[in-house]
Amino acid sequence: MKEKKTLPRWGKILLTILLIPVCLIVLILFTYTVTEYKPDDVEEQETTGSGAAFPSNETSLSLLSWNIGYCGLSANEDFFMDGGTNVLPESQGEVLENLKAVETFVKEQNADVTFLQEIDLHSRRTELLDEVAAIDRLFSDHESVFAYNYNCFFVPIPLPPLGRMAAGQYTSSVYDIASAQRIQLLCPFTWPTRSCNLKRCLLVSRIPIEGSDKEWVLINLHLEAYDSGEGKIAQTKMLVDFMEAEYAKGNYVIAAGDFNQSFSNIDVSMYPVIDENYWQCGQLDAEAFGDHFELVMDTAYPTCRSLDKPYPGGQPEDFQFYVIDGFIVSDNLTIDHYETIPLDFQNSDHNPVYLEVTMH
Repeated sequence: MKEKKTLPRWGKILLTILLIPVCLIVLILFTYTVTEYKPDDVEEQETTGSGAAFPSNETSLSLLSWNIGYCGLSANEDFFMDGGTNVLPESQGEVLENLKAVETFVKEQNADVTFLQEIDLHSRRTELLDEVAAIDRLFSDHESVFAYNYNCFFVPIPLPPLGRMAAGQYTSSVYDIASAQRIQLLCPFTWPTRSCNLKRCLLVSRIPIEGSDKEWVLINLHLEAYDSGEGKIAQTKMLVDFMEAEYAKGNYVIAAGDFNQSFSNIDVSMYPVIDENYWQCGQLDAEAFGDHFELVMDTAYPTCRSLDKPYPGGQPEDFQFYVIDGFIVSDNLTIDHYETIPLDFQNSDHNPVYLEVTMH
């Protein structure tokens, strides 16, 4: 019988050294795969608080939408994904200061409905601050709903890493929200990147109208930012299909938020591309929404600024600006007023946008 050959001692040690990082990588990928946030296509969302019934003799609605940048992207900040160097805000004190400014502003606006995007719920970047609860305390006489679009136990990039991420979209209404749904949008990223990336969604709130079988269908959104463009197209198609279906029922439909795109029917030439290396927004095809919807963005002021460097204020000509926040409104509503409210990006990298409509 031939003697079995075995690895020498040094060979076993070398093999062990080589296998340890391989096993660690496999374990890490397995952990991210099994813990990945995988929401259903449609999920009912629990509401908080209580709003009043929308009366049968009321015909108007006001809506404020604002990407608050998790209260961590004030004028002195930049961000690594957009050409800057910062990963986390300077301090929680800065976050709290920005949150206080957001609270004061939205309270003063006193809109019937408030949409917020990039609001954190126990993320490392905001030191586990519950911004949703803070805003809820403002609106004791409102009804509100929150939906995740980011929920990952640890985002490993860059250095230092982002860590725990929990954030999403928030809607508050003075009127009763009879039901709210989180509708999952297509995620353009593949495994394993997908496992620790955003899961974009539509947060849909339904407000019944007394004495009518029609309702307000209000869509709070934050579309894709960092894909090659196909994700935005697919997400826009889902939005079109959903809005058309609701309009066909006779409902009053409004979509608002951060589209991460300019509308094709809007002239944004006053905010030209300064440098091709900056993050560039896409363009949403207004014609895709057909004849029953109006797409509006106010270009009097930019709605978003570049995060490649801190912002000095005053809209300098050599700074990159965008118009990517706006409204899509069904044609059974008259748009009475819309505007971008110029806050000069002091507490967020976005300016808020405001809308007033009337049924007809």
